[in-house]
Amino acid sequence: MKIECWTIGKQDESYISEGVQDFTKRIGNYYPIEWRLFSLKKTVATYTPQKLKQEENELIQAALKPEDWLVCLDEKGKSLTSRKLAAFIQDRGNEAVKRLVFLIGGAYGLEETILKKSKFTWSLSELTFPHQLVRLILVEQIYRACTIGRNEKYHHD
Repeated sequence: MKIECWTIGKQDESYISEGVQDFTKRIGNYYPIEWRLFSLKKTVATYTPQKLKQEENELIQAALKPEDWLVCLDEKGKSLTSRKLAAFIQDRGNEAVKRLVFLIGGAYGLEETILKKSKFTWSLSELTFPHQLVRLILVEQIYRACTIGRNEKYHHD
């Protein structure tokens, strides 16, 4: 199974990028992993939130394959403990999922059509985080789940 983390926006700030790269490299010891950044046109600054979400939706829909197992990160999603995330990822691997996609939406969230395509909607927290920080939290939690799945010492109960 390959894990892909998709995000909308601009490149990470250097203080985020270093952590994302580190955890991405670590996850590579467990699963192939790749990040995909969807960049928007410069004119989107003039768009309404709904128009912006539509533009993002079109980019995502074009990249999705019918066999992808899509997980949308959204504040209205279900929360998971780190152990439940580990089981969740392991279950996808046992189901022979080819590509497990974690999608971080843009500043205004994800359009309803993409949320409906999601097989699971996950909320990291009831708190609101800066968009780029979500990338770091996501990749750290995936790494943590990988170590839990292998019964390694990174995670402490």
